[in-house]
Amino acid sequence: MYHSRISGVGYYVPERIVTNHDLAKIMDTSDEWIQERTGIQRRRHVDPKDGETTSGMGVKAARMAMADAGKSASDIDFVVFATLSPDYYFPGPGVTLQEALGLETVGALDVRNQCSGFIYALSVADQFIKTGMYQNVLVVGAELQSKGLDMTTRGRNVSVIFGDGAGAVVLSRDDRSGFGILSTHLHAEGSWAKELSVIAPGMGQRWVTDILADNNPLDESYFPYMNGQLVFKNAVVRFEEVIREALAANELSQSAIDLLIPHQANLRIAQFIQKKFQLSDDQVYNNIMEYGNTTAASIPIALAEAHQKGKIKEGDLVVLAAFGSGFTWGSALIRW
Repeated sequence: MYHSRISGVGYYVPERIVTNHDLAKIMDTSDEWIQERTGIQRRRHVDPKDGETTSGMGVKAARMAMADAGKSASDIDFVVFATLSPDYYFPGPGVTLQEALGLETVGALDVRNQCSGFIYALSVADQFIKTGMYQNVLVVGAELQSKGLDMTTRGRNVSVIFGDGAGAVVLSRDDRSGFGILSTHLHAEGSWAKELSVIAPGMGQRWVTDILADNNPLDESYFPYMNGQLVFKNAVVRFEEVIREALAANELSQSAIDLLIPHQANLRIAQFIQKKFQLSDDQVYNNIMEYGNTTAASIPIALAEAHQKGKIKEGDLVVLAAFGSGFTWGSALIRW
């Protein structure tokens, strides 16, 4: 069996910065209220006039990752694209990115696991490489969420959290044992599906024709809903479980962790997990303060940023972990 390693990283975020003070001008909130609950100070939102798309941001991040890996379009064997905010209802953004990058007819798979989407996508790519099917897989997480948020006081509990952006990695075959992705661990619990969700448009609930026919200004079915307290309580438990699962599977102790990069959902969750594993500030990378929660893009953005800042060196044990809608959660243990 082969091994897979991350050979290149890249990320892209829109230029437009939206601060907590900016949001306080359009809804009943404050910088203090947002920071106390989430740790977020600002986030990036696309400029509606720019025509930016989820796949377009993914392309920019992917090009950086490919350049970092020293790979051209002809080297990429497969694409896995994770997002909850595709350009179209269908097809998914994987094929749009494929065309933009000139990847000819390589396969393009879309993953819909929201906040844990990148971990799921990375795990899929890892299996393809380990079994020998592919040598280089492009894994992308990208989100354009700002256009789908309720930017009023009614939606403030959710809308202040999310931002736009994209991150990407190139996963490549490696013959070295004990390096690269050591293991990935994936879980789900569908009984909580509606506790963090967007119900419409969906064939099983309310489709676009229903929304238009009702023309109800109070309809919230197409805006994100989150049971914040329930999500927090589940997240802190599942984060710890899935990280310990990864360590146990590789017969490693928590003291072996060099860097933890958690999904950037809430700074309070990350700090809780940091305390649980007795990690220093230098051993946990957080950037939610700057970008907010970019869902499937958050881990690859943070990973690329941490790598560019020199916070990851060869031989480091890096842990990626995420929890989100579904509920779904997962981890990846990497020897850099």
